[in-house]
Amino acid sequence: MERTRAWRRSQARRHAPEKAFRPPRPRPEKNWKLLYTRADKLLRARQLGLGYPIRSIRQLLDQE
Repeated sequence: MERTRAWRRSQARRHAPEKAFRPPRPRPEKNWKLLYTRADKLLRARQLGLGYPIRSIRQLLDQE
């Protein structure tokens, strides 16, 4: 019996714990310039739980 890469992968899946083959978590966009409008950026930042727009400490102090 010829043991191919597909066979080895199926064996690994069969004998490995469940969390070993969990799909990777989605990552944020690598380049925010790809999101064209400000509304899109705000929506995506809210989905990712990020603060946007990024403000400096000085801007935060001036706001208060």
